[in-house]
Amino acid sequence: MEGAADEIVRTVSDVATRLRAIHERAAGFKPSPTTWSIKEIVGHLIDSASNNHQRIVRAQGTTDLTFPGYEQDAWVRIQAYQDRDWRTLIDIWVFSNHQFADVVRRIPANALDTRCRIGSADPVTLTFLVDDYVRHLHHHIAQIDDRSDWGR
Repeated sequence: MEGAADEIVRTVSDVATRLRAIHERAAGFKPSPTTWSIKEIVGHLIDSASNNHQRIVRAQGTTDLTFPGYEQDAWVRIQAYQDRDWRTLIDIWVFSNHQFADVVRRIPANALDTRCRIGSADPVTLTFLVDDYVRHLHHHIAQIDDRSDWGR
């Protein structure tokens, strides 16, 4: 898990620098009423770090974790990421991922095969959850890349 934790920290550090170059107004631009702004994507990534942090910690206390699903649109709307200060969102995202990476780095080998069921999905291992988190992180960063001129 050391490699996954290092990848999270490396990715977040690199992307945070680029995010800080995006103007607040550009970060809040919504291409359509039903499409997330960059602010909302970063807010969603904060939620992802938070939810996955909980899953990783809780899974280590059991052999079979059942965790509720995640209503991503509702979370983004309820937390009003669109109306939040852009710099604050970036900082929260960075800090959340550093905390998550530290927890990932400390997962004992004997917990990696813990079965985790999220909502009604088929069970997966704790290892899968961590690897999937990294994939998910890269997926949303690619969305931001596609929509951002990175401050230019």
